[in-house]
Amino acid sequence: MKALSIANVSAFMDNCRGFGTRPVPRQPVPSMVARQQPLGEGAIRKKRSTLADVARLADVSAVTVSRALRRPEMVSAPLRERIDAAVRELAYVPDVAASRLASARTHAVGVIVSSLTSGVFAEYLGALHDTLLPAGLQVVVLTSRYSGAEEEKAIATLIGQHPEAILVAGIDQTPHARRLLQGAGVPVIQTYELTDDPIDINIGLSQRQAGYAATQYLIELGHRKIAFTAAHLDSRARTRMEGYAQAMREAGLPTEGRIATIEQQSSVATGVTLLGTLLDRDPMLEAIFCCDDNLALGSLFECKRRGIAVPERMSIIGFNDLEFSAYASPSLSSVATPRYDMGRIAAEIILRYIETGERPADPRIDVGFSIQRRQSTAPRVAPSR
Repeated sequence: MKALSIANVSAFMDNCRGFGTRPVPRQPVPSMVARQQPLGEGAIRKKRSTLADVARLADVSAVTVSRALRRPEMVSAPLRERIDAAVRELAYVPDVAASRLASARTHAVGVIVSSLTSGVFAEYLGALHDTLLPAGLQVVVLTSRYSGAEEEKAIATLIGQHPEAILVAGIDQTPHARRLLQGAGVPVIQTYELTDDPIDINIGLSQRQAGYAATQYLIELGHRKIAFTAAHLDSRARTRMEGYAQAMREAGLPTEGRIATIEQQSSVATGVTLLGTLLDRDPMLEAIFCCDDNLALGSLFECKRRGIAVPERMSIIGFNDLEFSAYASPSLSSVATPRYDMGRIAAEIILRYIETGERPADPRIDVGFSIQRRQSTAPRVAPSR
């Protein structure tokens, strides 16, 4: 077959027009307009708005927009309102990466917690937000999901964002995580637990002593057959269990067969399961120290299901003193941990460092704990003969 030349192709296209085919007129490409039109409801802008877009819409220079966003007091009120209106209309978000090039400040504090669903971290994170946000700092929260490897990744991510400070829940970081934090170049605060070897600053409580005190409280009530339950044995749960074992050992009481743990997320359902396992081993258990309040509530439900009176036949104490503990029926005794104070103190230390460069004189701050005695615990009643 003979190849078509360019001239042949052109002639062929001309002939096609004879069959009613009309050339489609070219549509003019709209030029950039000085004023960007507002988006319709539900519309998605294909390109992120820029500082220049805001400047055009507000009819000011980009320098003026930048000044108004960074130092609003330097711009007149009418001009500031016009710029704010443009920012809202364009849904403009400042380029953080660009601002970092112009300033050593990121105005962000990185926080790593073990879980984003556990109520244990709610008050702690609330205190950080309550204290840091009014000071112009944002709180960036990541989770380790109780995994050392995941915590390493979270730490590396935060360091790459150049935060003003980094807070981590717990003290059991891997060797690599410790090296990352030691080289971060910003204040590092380990929270929730106390350690004799802090990376930088340490705010928390003795989890071992708290576990010991909870168990000792049950012993002082006259109980002898005391069990312990825990889910997801992180460092805090393990040291509480060590406190339980120490108190039992000092009282000459056995722990064999009276400890039930499971490697999964703590929940009310898990508390039901764990106490059921213990009661199947020994139906004559008298008291139980649960490593957290979810397990304690599950234990309460399992006692009710089996017809075991609380506290007459079984005393139950939890840990952390979450809000529902005071409103359960009967109300649950628990070890109260000052999580809000922990977050507040950490935030105040960060603000002081940013303002003055000062760190606390004592890098180890003990916030303590207390036993909340409620209806789920009572003195042991000797069985009738």
